[in-house]
Amino acid sequence: MGIGRRRFLGGMAAAGGALLAGCAGTPQRGMRGFATRVIDAHAHWHSPEFVALLEKEGTANGAKMSRNARGQVTFNFPGYTTVFQQQYMDLGMRLKYMDETGVDIHALSLTSPMVYWAPPAFGLKLAQVYNDGLAAAHLQYPQRFYGLITLPMQAPNLAVQELDRAVNLPGMRGVYLATHVMGKNLDDKSLWPVYERCETLGLAMLLHPVDPVGADRMKSYYLRNFLGNPYDTGIAAASLMFGGVMDAFPKLEVVLPHAGGTFPALIGRMTHGSGVRPETKHMTRAPRAYLRRFHYDTISHSPQIMGDIIRLVGADRVVMGTDHPADMSVERPIEFIDSIPQLSSHERELILGGNSARLLKI
Repeated sequence: MGIGRRRFLGGMAAAGGALLAGCAGTPQRGMRGFATRVIDAHAHWHSPEFVALLEKEGTANGAKMSRNARGQVTFNFPGYTTVFQQQYMDLGMRLKYMDETGVDIHALSLTSPMVYWAPPAFGLKLAQVYNDGLAAAHLQYPQRFYGLITLPMQAPNLAVQELDRAVNLPGMRGVYLATHVMGKNLDDKSLWPVYERCETLGLAMLLHPVDPVGADRMKSYYLRNFLGNPYDTGIAAASLMFGGVMDAFPKLEVVLPHAGGTFPALIGRMTHGSGVRPETKHMTRAPRAYLRRFHYDTISHSPQIMGDIIRLVGADRVVMGTDHPADMSVERPIEFIDSIPQLSSHERELILGGNSARLLKI
C-alpha cells in the first residue's frame, strides 16, 4: 500500500459529504461569479511523498540524488535535471495563489522528471506513491484539487495495471503522459494498450514535454524550453495522427500543452505534404481534419496567437492552463483570457472552465 493511500483512507468518511457536494448535477459558479468554476488543466505538483521516495531510493535506481545549498532535493539523470522547490509541493502556497488569481480548481499533474527513466518496478512504485498523493490532496481539499494519473509507460503492462488501480482513487480525472517515452514516439504500438484502456475508462490524456528533441543544440538561452517544448508537442501530436492512434481510438480525448506547440501552426504544411509524399499515403483523411480531435491549452503567452488558434480549432476545444508554478507560467490566467481579441462571453466561459469540466468530469 502506497504512503499517500494510507493517509487518505482514514479521511474518506469525513470527506464524503464534501465529495458528494462536488458531484451534484448542476454546474457550480466560480469564486468570481462566473457561470462556471475556473479550472486550470495544466498545473504541476510534486507530492512530498514522491520526493521523499526519490531521495531515499533514486540513487539505487540509476538517478543521482543530492541536496543543494538551500537544502532542496535535486535529481539528475541524463537529459533530466530537477530541483524540487517548495512552491511545487506546498498546497497552502498553491491555494493562496489560486485565491488571489480567481482559480477555483487545479488539475494536478506530475512534471519532469516523470517516472519513465526508472527501472519498471521502481517506476511503478513512484507512480503509485504519486497517485496516492494526488488522492490525498483531493480528499483534503475536495473542491479545489483533482488528479491526473501518472503511469510507468516504460512498461505498458504495468501502466495498465496502475491505471486500473488509480482510476478508483478519489479525485482522479484523467491521465498525464509525456510527449515521448524515453525517445519512443507516442504512436509506438507497445503503448496502444494504455490508450485503449483510457478510451474504455473515458479518461482524457493530457500531454507534457520532457527532454525535448534537439536538446543538445538548445543549451543556450533557455531554448530547450522556449522552442524545445513546443517542438516536442508537435512531434507527439503528429505521431498520434500519422501513426493511426487517433483513428484507432476515436473516442480518446487528447489535450496538447502550450497551445498545441507547433502542431496547429504547421497543419497546412502537413496537409499539403500528406497529399504529395509517399510516407503518408496511408492517410485516409487530411491532417487538417484532425485539428478538432485534439484539445489545446491557453499557454501561448500571446493573446493574438491564442485568438487565431481559437478561430482555427473552435473555442470548445480550448482549456485554460497556466503551467503553475513554473517561471514560464501564465501568472494571471483570467486576465490573459480576457485579453484575447474577439472572444464572446460564451467562448470565455467555455475556456475558463466549461470545457475542462466536461473533459475531466468535474
